[in-house]
Amino acid sequence: MCAKVKFSSIALIVISIALIMGSFHCEVVEDNYGWDDAHATCYGGINGSGTMFGACGYKDLFKQGYGVETTALSTALFNKGLTCGACYEIKCTNSKWCLKNGTVLIHVTATNFCPPNYTKPTENWCNPPAKHFDLTQPMFRKIAVYKAGVVPVQYRRVMCHKQGGIKFEINGNPYFLLVLVYNVGGAGSVVDVKIKGSKTGWLQMSRNWGQNWDFHGQMVGQSLSFRLTTSDGKWVQADDVAPSYWKFGKSYEAKKQFSF
Repeated sequence: MCAKVKFSSIALIVISIALIMGSFHCEVVEDNYGWDDAHATCYGGINGSGTMFGACGYKDLFKQGYGVETTALSTALFNKGLTCGACYEIKCTNSKWCLKNGTVLIHVTATNFCPPNYTKPTENWCNPPAKHFDLTQPMFRKIAVYKAGVVPVQYRRVMCHKQGGIKFEINGNPYFLLVLVYNVGGAGSVVDVKIKGSKTGWLQMSRNWGQNWDFHGQMVGQSLSFRLTTSDGKWVQADDVAPSYWKFGKSYEAKKQFSF
């Protein structure tokens, strides 16, 4: 069975991600993104249950397009949440537990955090400085025998191919916006967000946690535009994503997507 990696309360701060069966294919982000060594375990049920409401802020993964093709990252890879949304290609290596002699490749998106457990320094694979992927059970079963628990893998960052435009879920109150950014193509991981109301110029947002970005100010009654920058330095400007009558708790889709 999957290796048991205990999750801290921090990792479970917002537990509500359901998993999406949406599929995607990837290609290497850059030529210098070669294969690197790591290990992989898995968590959750065979249908992806237990992998929801992760530390990246995503919610219903099935509806949001990520499905069970996801992974939690160890501290060394998570980068305090800035890596959320990044895509990886992973293969099992050098183990009797690898399926088809390690020739199976899986593609996953980072949607959660695998926290360290310093009370078990020799048993917790997510302790720094280990590079580790805690895959959903369905993804782990594609590359290795389930009862292995933990297997050595090789991985590399790849481009994310997403269907449709970038999406923005708006939460908060009339004086505070908390915007979840998801379904991001290209590098996948957003590192900067700016917002513009129909009555304002461009204003800087702050990363609150995961891929939730906040702004302190009144934007109710204004149409909203966003300018995003991803970890590879590329940026997209999505004008008038949310109409002036936007509502809290609703998601809005841009007509723009990162290309490469």
